Amino acid sequence: MKRCFDARKYLKIQKKKINERIRMFDKLYLEFGGKLIDDQHAARTLPGYLPDLKIKLLQEFKDRAEVILCINADAIEKAKIRADHMITYESEVLRLIEFLRSKGITVSSVVITLFNGQKKAEDFARKLKDYKVETYFHTFTKGYPTDVDTIVSDEGYGANPYIKTTRPLVIVSAPGPGSGKLATSLSQLYHESKLGKKVGYAKFETFPVWDLPLKHPVNIAYEAATADLNDKNMIDNFHLEKYGISAVNYNRDLETFPVLKEILTRISGKSIYYSPTDMGVNVIGQCITDDVAVKKAAKDEIIRRYLRALTDLKKGIVGEEVPERIKMLMNELNISEDDRPVIKKAEEKRKKSGDKPSACMNVGKKYIVGRKTDFLSPVSSTFINTIKTLTRIPDEVDLIAPEILKPILEIKNRVSNFAKKQLNLDEVLLALSICETTNPTVKKALESLEKLNGAELHATHLIPDDELVVLANLGINATCGTELDLG
Repeated sequence: MKRCFDARKYLKIQKKKINERIRMFDKLYLEFGGKLIDDQHAARTLPGYLPDLKIKLLQEFKDRAEVILCINADAIEKAKIRADHMITYESEVLRLIEFLRSKGITVSSVVITLFNGQKKAEDFARKLKDYKVETYFHTFTKGYPTDVDTIVSDEGYGANPYIKTTRPLVIVSAPGPGSGKLATSLSQLYHESKLGKKVGYAKFETFPVWDLPLKHPVNIAYEAATADLNDKNMIDNFHLEKYGISAVNYNRDLETFPVLKEILTRISGKSIYYSPTDMGVNVIGQCITDDVAVKKAAKDEIIRRYLRALTDLKKGIVGEEVPERIKMLMNELNISEDDRPVIKKAEEKRKKSGDKPSACMNVGKKYIVGRKTDFLSPVSSTFINTIKTLTRIPDEVDLIAPEILKPILEIKNRVSNFAKKQLNLDEVLLALSICETTNPTVKKALESLEKLNGAELHATHLIPDDELVVLANLGINATCGTELDLG
């Protein structure tokens, strides 16, 4: 995929923009929307954007910044899952703590929001003691969202405990949406202002991109990504009225802005913001270097989102309205599944294989296919064929030695009568890593793994969640059909 986003420029001007906002206050609470790490949506939609770019940005401020992580008590109680890594929000908070600290970034506290006595939330707070993180419990804000007098009082934000912070920049982030970042930020502003400090709030959202057109594929890709939340991009009418400039925001921010502005005015005595766009500090639109290529990448992402929504519907994760909404967005851009070539080639392989589950991977200009075998899942088979093709290893060469393959399959079948006989992708990688120690051909094949970053894959049947996670970790953009592989 052609690079069409300048990450180096982005870091430089984004740092400048945040510094400008910090200088306006004694302390700035900056709400980080979207994924703090592993932002694969941004990387796929804006080729050249790095999945860990927000972390690189935070490292520029590590001596002046600290992080507050928010998690909804109900998300803990219900073991809410992050679909990209198939881990709970609770596990994601712990992962964030460890990762941020490994990069020299201070995580000062975790806030458990909307707490109402949930036992699992209390258990999680005890677990956080092992991580030496201060934990706070925040409850529902009395009066929210309409009774501003109560909200901005000791009964409202004042009822929450004050979170101790010491640095001029406080990043407020979370493992996913609905975690209470805004309420936490505003509660802190209330407490800080009572202490006589000049504090401010700003928002760091990657999407939608405010200075791209409303119907730009990048912004429509954001709508596709949040179709389950029913987010809709809209022109920021407050910004247009004040400045005469058309800016893109989304429905929830526009709906809540009047109340938010009033709350900020009550807390600080005045509000410096005339629109939701004013609150943002993101400069991502200025760093696109090839708009044509970006549009193509965004359209590809929308198609992938549609296919993922169909599989989520099959699994019962979403309702019919989610793929229907994304399909409408595709119709607006005049794109369809036919614009994803790996689908057609995977289906062709399936027909040639006697209707066996099949897959196709596209790396550069190469399309490599594979099918389910006696020992390999269709994804595993395609993966093996791909790394052999990329390193010009003859097809007849076995990368996994029979003496390695046989015991793995025997253990698999012994552990569960219901386990599939074929090796999934995770097991194949494990077997290859064992063979690599004694076989230079396997080592050569595994050296091609980095070439798979950005590759496209489609399987004719439903890909198991464990394989989807491995594919995502390899940077492979995977989609699949909705039929179950019952063989």
